[in-house]
Amino acid sequence: MATFRPLSPTLARWRAWEGDGLEQASLRPAGNGVAISSVVIGTRNGNEYGVHYAFACNPDWTIRSLDLETVDGQHVAVRSDSLGTWTDASGRHLPEFDGCDGIDLEGTPITNTLALRRLDPGDRPVEQKMLYVPFDSFVPFLDEQRYSCLDPGRRYRYEAVDGSFEAEIEVDGDGLVVSYPPLFHRVPLS
Repeated sequence: MATFRPLSPTLARWRAWEGDGLEQASLRPAGNGVAISSVVIGTRNGNEYGVHYAFACNPDWTIRSLDLETVDGQHVAVRSDSLGTWTDASGRHLPEFDGCDGIDLEGTPITNTLALRRLDPGDRPVEQKMLYVPFDSFVPFLDEQRYSCLDPGRRYRYEAVDGSFEAEIEVDGDGLVVSYPPLFHRVPLS
């Protein structure tokens, strides 16, 4: 696993690198795992959105569940057995996402933290299949991503496997994004 300190209750806030967009997230140990809850507002691809989401994760930061709801009533709810099998909230199998390692939400850097906290600090790139939720349609699809460690616990390269996007991500000791040009940057809470 990556070199990050054990999680303590944390609040974090990010702003879109350009344009509007703001998120405030709460991360905390919860029973046998991690609970993340957040509110995100902004504009993506010309579409305005307001979203509340909650993740329940295992101690190794694998995802057990995601519940996401937009202010206009769209809802995405998925569950995982942490072995690559995904279902909707009613338990219906979602075979198109079998083998996915995690979830990536377009409008937040928190899902980068989830991926990075699962990485080995070795120097080989790691490819992950993700259940990706875009913030224009909120219709999940499969996305393949690659993370490379540049400086353990501090800097990582994110790449879309199809070559459509690449960025260098700087994180803090909790694995939370500090700088992710051209998408997000951390802002102080006070």
